[in-house]
Parts: sequence; structure tokens; C-alpha cells
Amino acid sequence: MLIAEDVVLLLTDDTTGRPVVDSTRRDLVLAGAVVLELAERGRLQLSGPGQEVRAGRVVVADTSPTGDDVLDTALGNLAARKPDKPKNALPAVAKGLHRRLLERLAERGILRVEEDRVLGIFPRTSWPALDSAHEDELRRGLHDVLVVGRTPTVREANLISLLQSVNQVPKVLPGAQIGRAELRRRAGAVEGSFASDAVRKAVDEAIAVMTATTTTVSGA
Repeated sequence: MLIAEDVVLLLTDDTTGRPVVDSTRRDLVLAGAVVLELAERGRLQLSGPGQEVRAGRVVVADTSPTGDDVLDTALGNLAARKPDKPKNALPAVAKGLHRRLLERLAERGILRVEEDRVLGIFPRTSWPALDSAHEDELRRGLHDVLVVGRTPTVREANLISLLQSVNQVPKVLPGAQIGRAELRRRAGAVEGSFASDAVRKAVDEAIAVMTATTTTVSGA
């Protein structure tokens, strides 16, 4: 299971099958999860001082296939681009990603597909939970880390970092018996990998840029 699939499960309402976060933040955090996984697998790296590429750029270090279609598609998209800042690379990875992750989860029997029409006119697809065992395990793990105080695994720390980047930690732990602000504080204190910290910063920056652009267009 990709960490991006974990994220999409946690950010999809089990009953309605609809996202619990707006599409801009959803798409960017899913792209961030894919970039993070590629970095953890040694396919991507962030350029540093003294390299031919300017520092702080996403560089494809290894183009060999991972064996996963989502990761390999993202890797191919990034390899076809010039090395760029992480916040600029995320939109290229995000294209079509949400739908593909949902389809994969449905193919495995974790989600089901429901088609209907809004107001009887506009087609809409929902993805309610069919088998929530894996998602329940994820939530238990996050509860143990953020509420009980267990030391997180690397994967859990990375997942928390991604959820924190879109301010959704309290949303995925309803009824945690501690305040939302305290949950955010604890999530912010979790130390992920260097790659997860870079991705989290990139998601934050990309959201800020896209929000500013949307506000400017709306104002005009």
C-alpha cells in the first residue's frame, strides 16, 4: 500500500465517499505523498550546494521502474521536466492522481464506486468504504502516537507530516479526547524524515501560491 493510498483513505469520508478536504489541498498532499515515496526509494533527491543543478531542486536520481504504475507515472513526468523547486513539481505529479488512487482502492475491494447525479443533472462519483480494516488500523496507529504517546514508525511520522501540511490531523482522529489545537501541536512535534520535511514545506508553499492566485483571480 502506497502512503498516498493511506492519505486518500483518511481524507475520504467512509459513509459519503466524498473528500473531507478541498480539491486543491487534497491534490497537492497526494502528490507530496508520491514524491515522498519516490524519495524514500532513492528515485528522487533534493539538490544541494555545489551540484550542477541549483540547490533545492527536485532531481531524478534513478529512472529505473519501481514496479508500481502510480510511482512510475510520476517518475516519468518528473524525468521529462527540468529540475524544479518542489512546490512547482507537485502540480505535475497531481494530474489525474486522485482518481487513479481511488480506482486502485476500488479494484482491491477497499472502496466501492457509486454513481449518481446532483439535482438529477450533474454526474457525480462517490467512493464509500467497503472494507475499512486497513484504514481503522491506520487511525489506531495515529491515535497511539499522538494521543497515547508511542514513538512513531518512519511511515507513521511521514503520514502525520503529510496530514499536518493540510491541517487534517484532528479530522482523521475524531473523538481523540484531546483538543484540536493540542493534536496539531503534537503532530507538529513529530519528527519525520528529511524528505518528509521537504515535502511538507513544498505542500505548504504550493498551497500558499495557489490560494493567492485564486484570490487574485476572484478579486479581478
